[in-house]
Amino acid sequence: MLFGDEDGAPSLDGRRVIGVSYLAAGRRMHVRARREVILCAGSIGSPSILQRSGVGPREVLDAAGVPVRVAAPGVGENLQDHLEVYFQYRCTEPVSLNRELSWWRKGLIGARWVLTREGLGATNHFESCGFIRSRAGLKWPNVQYHFLPGAMRYDGRAAFDGDGFQVHVGPNRPHSRGHVRIRSGEPTVAPTIRFNYLADAQDRQDWRDTIRLTREVLQQAALTPFRGEEIQPGEDIASDEAIDAWVRANVESAYHPSCSVKLGADDDPMAVLDAECRVRGTSGLRVVDSSIFPSVTNGNLNAPTMMVAERAADLIRGRHLPADEAPVWLADDWQTTQRSATGGDRREAGRDAPES
Repeated sequence: MLFGDEDGAPSLDGRRVIGVSYLAAGRRMHVRARREVILCAGSIGSPSILQRSGVGPREVLDAAGVPVRVAAPGVGENLQDHLEVYFQYRCTEPVSLNRELSWWRKGLIGARWVLTREGLGATNHFESCGFIRSRAGLKWPNVQYHFLPGAMRYDGRAAFDGDGFQVHVGPNRPHSRGHVRIRSGEPTVAPTIRFNYLADAQDRQDWRDTIRLTREVLQQAALTPFRGEEIQPGEDIASDEAIDAWVRANVESAYHPSCSVKLGADDDPMAVLDAECRVRGTSGLRVVDSSIFPSVTNGNLNAPTMMVAERAADLIRGRHLPADEAPVWLADDWQTTQRSATGGDRREAGRDAPES
């Protein structure tokens, strides 16, 4: 990033962003901006670029040898992500995707999609999804499910021989916070990235609730004709200690890094951006990507990030659309029960219903 005074003249203490400096084939290039620079490098890239440009926590910039232009303690802090695990069962019927993983079957699937845009290659197989609340006192669901008619990993490797099915599941509202901090002013030096997964005690309790509730969900009668042995976690993973150890060993990122350049109120010292996505302490600079969320969204980041971009586009163009207060459903008894009165067994605050 290039800074200068209002007239564009370079200045050691100028806080107006006048362009971008970058490396191309080993050469340093400069591009001047006539109006604004819009930074959209994601929740790792955006705070790193800001810090290398002198916008960030003073102690981080000092340690990296970067002159401080704008002391902004929130840049790179508040990093959040979603975690998930594979909860897998053997399938007793020959209907799962596991039998489609041989090289020749995958070849047929690919050929059909290329020729007709149909068949198993035309979907990501996560057609069945859901959200639940893990405990009473939560207004909104905090656990997300994706059902997959197969038992495999993201890289396509089967979990075991034979048929299976699984849910990808994890809590959506982590309390743990991490950070992104540069180690050098050079863009070729990777920053330090620390998510601090499971550092907060409530996160660990949410995972215990998630594992137990997921086991209960998958034990429902509708799945009886298909449900075989629980592959993982495994029925022996039942105590708090066993669940904690299994989650730590098997949890994976859902690839939803966010919140490291958060937008917030004027009186929030950790809020990097104002209500129009402008970087406080500078002029001519906005950030528009998933890093601007104050807290990670209660679901996947794709659609919310596109909504941020649509909203920011209007703000950049000076189009201020009226707010729309859309109605949102809440269970009448959300403060005292984990399930609605019509949802079967009720789970009261401070008491767990027995597993089915």
